[in-house]
Amino acid sequence: MEGKDEDVRVGANRYGERQPIGTAAQTQDAKDYREAPPAPLFEPIELTSWSFYRAGIAEFVATFLFLYITVLTVMGVAKSPSKCSTVGVQGIAWSFGGMIFALVYCTAGISGGHINPAVTFGLFLARKLSLTRTVFYMIMQCLGAICGAAVVKGFQSNQYERLGGGANTLNKGYSKGDGLGAEIVGTFILVYTVFSATDAKRNARDSHVPILAPLPIGFAVFLVHLATIPITGTGINPARSLGAALVYNKDQAWDGHWIFWVGPFIGAALAALYHQIVIRAIPFKSK
Repeated sequence: MEGKDEDVRVGANRYGERQPIGTAAQTQDAKDYREAPPAPLFEPIELTSWSFYRAGIAEFVATFLFLYITVLTVMGVAKSPSKCSTVGVQGIAWSFGGMIFALVYCTAGISGGHINPAVTFGLFLARKLSLTRTVFYMIMQCLGAICGAAVVKGFQSNQYERLGGGANTLNKGYSKGDGLGAEIVGTFILVYTVFSATDAKRNARDSHVPILAPLPIGFAVFLVHLATIPITGTGINPARSLGAALVYNKDQAWDGHWIFWVGPFIGAALAALYHQIVIRAIPFKSK
């Protein structure tokens, strides 16, 4: 036993812990996390990398699946004359939030699991993505959304036209200003949650608190839908709004469609600004 104890002591001295564990991480003066360098504005070398295109394909497939499931859920609720016989608004909210949870979990290691041009835009403003990757992601997300809605229409063309195709519209009793405000605040909540759940500094500081990033992101989507479905049907995702509107292609789907682009982009920009300047406390240079 003494020999084994000696081996343990020698091993502990020779192979010490490289990083503090748990709450001990908070007592270190030096950084105990690795901050990724800011992404360049243009990175042409990405265009020659297979991982770049693989990430775009992952965004396309994820957004395709997202629209397919959620549009079918919305149509199922709209089809029934009695809300008590369907999953109702809560079910729609769970459909959106649950799909985001699952899809972010599946694609986070490949593309980052954005599935939303507003999220991509917010991360771009925070210098997490190059402009090249940002534009590519947004194109693939919009194409995936269009294809997802088109498949639903292909399977149920008559019902798709009759039930509104899951397109976002401003509900009666609300002004365009109301809708814009709802989209700004809703997207702010989502993008702020994305920043917080994926923040390397926070994860190092709170390493004693385990967190699965897709969970709070999906839950944020669920809660925002509960609050804003009665106002706009909840966009907070320009690709989702574009895909449903383009495939449905009726006047009511395009009336005020700008709300579902301007609102999410403003909300994402505000969330990026708040997180980078206030939460991360980036200091201003003094003379």
